[in-house]
Amino acid sequence: MDILSLFIAFLVGLAGGGVLLYAYFQKKGFPLPEEKLEELERLSEQARAEAERIIKEARVKGKEEAYAFRKEVEAEFKERQKELLSQERRLGQKQEQLEKKQELVDQRELEIIKKAKELERQERDLAAKEKEVDAALERQREELERISGMSAQEAKEFLLKSLEEEVRQDAAIMVKRIETEAKETAAKKAKEILALAISRYAGDFVAERTVSVVALPNDEMKGRIIGREGRNIRAIEAATGIDIIIDDTPEAVLISGFNPVRREVARIALERLVADGRIHPARIEEVVHKVEKEIEIAIREAGEQATFDVGVYGIHPELVKLLGKLKFRTSYAQNVLQHSVEVAFLCGIMAAELGLNVKQAKRAGLLHDIGKAVDHEIEGPHAIIGADLAKKYGEKQDVVHAIAAHHEDVKPETVLAVLVQAADALSGARPGARQEIYESYVKRLADLEAIAKSFKGVQKTYAIQAGREIRIIVNSDQISDAEATLLSRDVAKKIESELSYPGQIKVTVIRETRSVDYAK
Repeated sequence: MDILSLFIAFLVGLAGGGVLLYAYFQKKGFPLPEEKLEELERLSEQARAEAERIIKEARVKGKEEAYAFRKEVEAEFKERQKELLSQERRLGQKQEQLEKKQELVDQRELEIIKKAKELERQERDLAAKEKEVDAALERQREELERISGMSAQEAKEFLLKSLEEEVRQDAAIMVKRIETEAKETAAKKAKEILALAISRYAGDFVAERTVSVVALPNDEMKGRIIGREGRNIRAIEAATGIDIIIDDTPEAVLISGFNPVRREVARIALERLVADGRIHPARIEEVVHKVEKEIEIAIREAGEQATFDVGVYGIHPELVKLLGKLKFRTSYAQNVLQHSVEVAFLCGIMAAELGLNVKQAKRAGLLHDIGKAVDHEIEGPHAIIGADLAKKYGEKQDVVHAIAAHHEDVKPETVLAVLVQAADALSGARPGARQEIYESYVKRLADLEAIAKSFKGVQKTYAIQAGREIRIIVNSDQISDAEATLLSRDVAKKIESELSYPGQIKVTVIRETRSVDYAK
């Protein structure tokens, strides 16, 4: 029941309540005054009239609301009906499309079935023809075997052997022709670039070596170095981390240690102590501490000077410090820092000739041996250690790769890597650059000749030019001219894989035919 109905009921109840009240008072003997009765009747009439009016209005309003609701429902029904009709049309269209697609699928299925049957027929015909061909080939093979007097396997082996000899001969001729053409251009250009780089670089050929022997004014100084009960020598070894060897060598003390910087600190400190004459533990610690600070400054200055000389800037301070440490490191008696500067200049000259980035080439050349500054502390090849350090301190990938590949621990993949290899070989192979232990030198020559003798057809081998060339004399009846070219290549590859050597080794194969007769 809504609020309007409740209000109408209230008015009707109010009017009826007045009548009931009047009847109650009349029954109890309490007649109301005439004016009150009239007022009560008038109010009742008004209440009834108002109730009737409100009822009429409510009925009219209800009809209007019902009519509006009906219109709204009819409109919604029509809208839904339109949507249903639209969906029905779309469904009808989709049904038509599906029927058309089904017809196409049925047609294609029929075509596929027809094609499959045709293919089966063709396969049967092909199988029959293959059988006919196989039978004809078998008859031909039998006829050929009968005519030639050889079986099919024997004929096959004969043909393969003949073909192998012809192909090998042609391949050797082709290799020789290609090598000749390549050498006429590439070798000439390479020699020009290398010669230009060597002639334009005017570096010092004599580099400072790390000294491991300290000269003494007299043999009495050995006792002072040792001290009472060996306390002085123990103090020196504890402060520097280096072994002091005092033997029968007159007026000299040997310094032994794997760390070149510590060895240099010990050398300078011991020389100052000997010159000063005051040798005791407190003085030793004071001198060593002072020399360590001086060496740190010298290391930084040496690295900065190297970068300044080469013209390479923006290198991380830690790499500069490691460069300075190379001043106290030698390789085959060649100072590594001087060698790095030399390689940087050679890389820059060759890069300029080839139209490459000169600054980047110098940077890679200067840093290529940076791993040798810490290779006594970290396990692994110095090229890989150096590449890791360069990558750690922000060097570009091309420079990192060139450092890692300069000894082919990693396969070179850029022109810059090959340039660093060539410059490193030039710097290490020039006359007087490096020294080699006599025993290892002789062993390398013997290994070189042994590798050459291991090949078939080799008669004699001679290692000449201090092991930078190997000459091989072969039997002319076993090795042809074309095969001699292949032999030189095979020997060179085996030397590369089995030997370690500075620079490059030239392999020369000599073949000659001699005819001798006598006039009687």
